[in-house]
Amino acid sequence: MNNLEQQETTYRVIVALVAIMIGAVFIAIMSLISSPSEDVVGELVLADILFDRSTDVFPYPLTIQNIMWLLFMIGFGELWVRFDRGKKEIAQLKRGLLPEDDTTMLRAKELVPIFSSVVDNKHTRYFFLPRLIHRIILQFQNSQSIDQSNNLMNSSLELMQHEIDLKYNMVRYLVWLIPTIGFIGTVIGIALSLSEASDMPDLGQSDAIRVWMGVLTTKLGVAFNTTLLALVMSAILVFFMHLAQGREESALNNTGQYCMDNLINRLYEEK
Repeated sequence: MNNLEQQETTYRVIVALVAIMIGAVFIAIMSLISSPSEDVVGELVLADILFDRSTDVFPYPLTIQNIMWLLFMIGFGELWVRFDRGKKEIAQLKRGLLPEDDTTMLRAKELVPIFSSVVDNKHTRYFFLPRLIHRIILQFQNSQSIDQSNNLMNSSLELMQHEIDLKYNMVRYLVWLIPTIGFIGTVIGIALSLSEASDMPDLGQSDAIRVWMGVLTTKLGVAFNTTLLALVMSAILVFFMHLAQGREESALNNTGQYCMDNLINRLYEEK
């Protein structure tokens, strides 16, 4: 792992910590704004669905919903990093690293200043475009073959595509983890509801029956609210994950076309 990759890893860790802090502040603010329902028979309100404010199943704020909110924020932090990387990859295409006119042909000696401009700027060597230019020029200088250079470019694009896919492993894990935690909350809520059902009062005690039914339905509400919130969070993360990954893949596709039009098609094999 080179220094630039270490910097990106450090950046991801910092963003994750910031995301956790933002999540904690969000939960704290919502805790001040919203208040638990005082009705024991309890109709579940929005605060119950989002944060589990009214039930005593878990001591607030250590609820399953709040754990999911923190994971949700971490997922958005990861996506922020990916959106930022996609933006930087697109910006590389505007640097003018290759000739873009309709007449220039590139012999081996004309490739030297292009190669130097890529090598000298170490801060951009880990972006797709400089890396691809670097590999293609080295291949052409060694083989003097356009076909081999083109094959190398195609192989590199496939590896870079796989590289993009690997960068989303953490987001995919969070998209799986959040619903899993939601389902765990559902199982706990149903189990607690079943245990509460065994304490059914006498049928003649109408007030006691009403209170018992309220407690029972509230705990069932916890069971279904955790899954509902988890599925909504997962759907949101998947939507933005596809946007971010599409942005990076589009940048890679444009990089490949840029190199094909302005490097591969301009190479001149000297006899």
